[in-house]
Amino acid sequence: MSNSARGIKFWLKAWLPVVVAILLVAIESTAYFGSDQTSGPLRHIWERLFGPVANHHWYYIHVAVRKSGHFAGFGLVGLTWLRAWRMTIPRAPFLHLEFWALAGTALIAAADEFHQSFLPNRSSSPRDVLLDCIGAVMMMCVVQLFLKLKGPQKLARAA
Repeated sequence: MSNSARGIKFWLKAWLPVVVAILLVAIESTAYFGSDQTSGPLRHIWERLFGPVANHHWYYIHVAVRKSGHFAGFGLVGLTWLRAWRMTIPRAPFLHLEFWALAGTALIAAADEFHQSFLPNRSSSPRDVLLDCIGAVMMMCVVQLFLKLKGPQKLARAA
């Protein structure tokens, strides 16, 4: 399908998830989602699931939960980029699409950290950008593996 034949519905279907993902990152990048704001609610959930935890242990658990959120959240951001590029350029090699998806994810992750550097209760670290990008790469690898394993079966059923 040529670009001129693609209507607004196609472009919205392809790229709206990326816009939504970026908006969610922007919302979560505010002072309301700093560690000082999330510690109480996350601890409450943790203790409901796993029982009481000592204060000195909670600090490390809280860091691990928040970093896991970075990893998984930006993994999903990477998948929205990958999907959009795959829909936009369907015949491109998967590795090229992954590159552009990672570039988009890295740009958003860097902008997120830059924004957080201006907030008094947030910290900013290049390591978080790296963690975000690793999450995106890992999710894209899972998708690539899934497509390789499931693709031949789908093709065989279609024939």
